[in-house]
Amino acid sequence: MAQLILYGLIYGGIISLGAIGLTLIARILRFSHFAHGDMMALGAYLALLFRVTFGFPMWVSAVAAVVLTAVAAVAIDRVFYKPLRRTGPTILLIASVGVALVLRHVIQFFWGAAPQVYQRGVERPWIIMGLRIRPVQAWILIMAVLLVAGVWLFLQKTKMGKAMRAMADNMDLAAVSGIDTERMIVWTWVLGAALAAAAGIMLGLDTQLRPAMGWLMLLPLFAAAILGGLGNPYGAIAGGMIIALAQELSTLVFNTAYKPAVSFVLMVLLLLLRPQGLFGGRA
Repeated sequence: MAQLILYGLIYGGIISLGAIGLTLIARILRFSHFAHGDMMALGAYLALLFRVTFGFPMWVSAVAAVVLTAVAAVAIDRVFYKPLRRTGPTILLIASVGVALVLRHVIQFFWGAAPQVYQRGVERPWIIMGLRIRPVQAWILIMAVLLVAGVWLFLQKTKMGKAMRAMADNMDLAAVSGIDTERMIVWTWVLGAALAAAAGIMLGLDTQLRPAMGWLMLLPLFAAAILGGLGNPYGAIAGGMIIALAQELSTLVFNTAYKPAVSFVLMVLLLLLRPQGLFGGRA
């Protein structure tokens, strides 16, 4: 059980990073971004491009992939979402499904459908207090904690983070107060896509890269965001940990193939019993 909890914490860090970006977009832009999982996959495959094709170190590849994914997210917003922003959240949601399909097939076109990895070879695990953990998993856990702490500091201590929180509460009042709402929307996409790319790279390091990896992560991401209260970035962190631990611990009773069902059941139960989430938010 202790080993499963450790795996749950590692996986929870990945889910939490993706769920933070998802919930920021939902709170500030007022729509559910169904292409967020494929943004994760895009970041993971861009890191593969720099790591394997160009031969850069992994940290350089990760930074370059995060930057390019953020640029791609802003470009997608300018081309697809901005013209539809005043039509309503349902139209934007449907548009995001189309963007997700495009991103997935672009990835498959350039990199193929076969699973890929950043580095070949078997990595010897560390044994710490009887628990097995690979060095890359330790780095994933450390980086996830640092990134979550960085997001907290950004939202709480910086002028831009406070402006984003003001927009999340009331966009019209924020605009009247002198906040450049269009600029804040751009930075919302930058932050959300950067966190999604980081989560996708971590997932690729821990497992393998597949074109559908982002789509398969979409259910845990939404479950974590809803569990924490959709629109609450701090609740998304707790929700990601709860979902990941529940999935890993469920393997004590069920086959691993049922892990996604755990996310689905928890999400449905919460929508029925407490639609505003465990930590409040928008119902």
